[in-house]
Amino acid sequence: MLKAENIASQRQYYFTISLLWLLIFILLFRYFQLQILNFDQYSKKANTNRIRKVTLSAPRGLILDRKGKIIVDNIPTYILNAIPGELSKRDEKFQFIGDIIGVDQNIVLKNFQKYYRGRFIPTRLAKDLSFEQISKIEENKLSFEGIYYQQFPERAFPSSVNASHILGYVKEVDRSIRNSLKRKNDYELGDVIGWSGLERNYENLLKGKHGIQFFQVDALGREVGYVDEFPPRDPEPGGDIITTIDLDIQNQLENVMTNKRGVIIVGIPETGEILGAVSMPDFEPELFTGRIKESDWHQILNHPDKPLVNRFNQGLYPPGSIVKMITEVALLNNVNFNPLDEFKCDGAFQFGDRIFGCWYTKGHGDMNLSSAISLSCDIYFYKTIKYYDFDKLSSFYKMFGFGKPTGVDIQGESHGVVPTTDYMNKRYGRSGWSKGSLLNYCIGQGELLVTPMQIFNYTNLLATKGSTHKPHFVKNRVLVQTDTIKISNEIWDKIIIDMGKVISDEKGTGKGADPLNPNAKVFGKTGTAENPHGEDHAWFIGWMKYYDKNYSIVVLLENSGSGGAVAAPIAKNIFGEIINFANIKK
Repeated sequence: MLKAENIASQRQYYFTISLLWLLIFILLFRYFQLQILNFDQYSKKANTNRIRKVTLSAPRGLILDRKGKIIVDNIPTYILNAIPGELSKRDEKFQFIGDIIGVDQNIVLKNFQKYYRGRFIPTRLAKDLSFEQISKIEENKLSFEGIYYQQFPERAFPSSVNASHILGYVKEVDRSIRNSLKRKNDYELGDVIGWSGLERNYENLLKGKHGIQFFQVDALGREVGYVDEFPPRDPEPGGDIITTIDLDIQNQLENVMTNKRGVIIVGIPETGEILGAVSMPDFEPELFTGRIKESDWHQILNHPDKPLVNRFNQGLYPPGSIVKMITEVALLNNVNFNPLDEFKCDGAFQFGDRIFGCWYTKGHGDMNLSSAISLSCDIYFYKTIKYYDFDKLSSFYKMFGFGKPTGVDIQGESHGVVPTTDYMNKRYGRSGWSKGSLLNYCIGQGELLVTPMQIFNYTNLLATKGSTHKPHFVKNRVLVQTDTIKISNEIWDKIIIDMGKVISDEKGTGKGADPLNPNAKVFGKTGTAENPHGEDHAWFIGWMKYYDKNYSIVVLLENSGSGGAVAAPIAKNIFGEIINFANIKK
């Protein structure tokens, strides 16, 4: 019996010894794993608890006018962040933060959930805090373990102009935006990215590079010093862009267009530089810099006048008579056409079973090509239909840049529509349209649709005899020549003479655009474009030669009536101000 007990005791002893050795082996293996195999991994985890990595936002580059005046700047605001893994009594803290910044705590919670990326990665709670709000948080710092604040450069607009469709706006990077980016590692949640206008087109230049700073924190998440082994990296500000915009001219254009719908573009014909451009109605860029309310956003988005639409780049309009110079080119390129031949305008013209009227219902009388341009007689062009065909006229429209983007340095440009025989057949069927469509086509009506930016480029081509550069808003870029227009110098001279008569003739439709300055000579063309959706659109295009400098202009007023009565006087006003600005500089 004793012998059996001794055997059992020995078995227990060896089992215990074996178990101890197994435990020792497991501990040694685990030590080897932690200290050798997975040292880097666990070292990083330890540092995460000990070291806080803070990303420093880089200020975006400035946007300046052509004289160096600041249009878009940056101002310091404050962002409130949390370290989720160090955040205790979350609801209590969120309530306190909400009370300080004047929002419901659920908004703070929503931001926390929106920007959360990990337990020890800074997570945004609120932005655009004032110095006074930050001071209140600083006063209660001991109760805010796991929460800290940092400066953030917010877009600011110190000038008196909106220029909203030129400048565009920035948008906050959320998860969906970040995931859609090709270089997503360049952005963190909460960063801003150019979303429209120059802010978008020159994003890579404007955005800058993040800085990084490392802080040592205690068990409560409080910063206790810097980390010597991880040197900081200062943020690199984005590059500045110098625009072609003249703030004085831009301000004048916006004042002139107050409470109107339409477009004005002013520029330099020889270079394609845009001195000012407005699309009305517009919006205040500041709306997109702060905490825009969802209700405000929906109000802008659903406004019947569509203030977010960039009309000079995206709006499609029938041009009306402002493109009659293209029809003039088409006529002058026909060897059988004589520009001195006269055709009588009695106010109406019958073609087939249809009656086509002139805008001047009383009739202009006998018209040659020059008088038809200066008085904008429709009947003259109806009666010259035998000298051109549909596709030939389309080729001249395309030669002047219609039907394709101009290449202006703002994205989202519309192509417009230059109808051809194939286009008409596809849209209406071979028997669904007639040659009568050509009559509308030759005076800028029918299916022809253009953007004001295309009209600006067209105006510059007329002013320079086909030798201009693509429209642009930024000076520090390589100028790109437009497509060369191969027509004779004699035709160019005739076009310019005729456009001068539009202004100088006693009955010229554009005489209202003359600033009446002895040192200024204006060339132009009016247009009254029929609009199937309401009252006619009013157009004026042209340029002013003041001493040795040329200034081109496009004026479009939606649903406003006659170009000569409405658009031309606005051009006069603007030309007069340009003269005043030029004299002040002398």
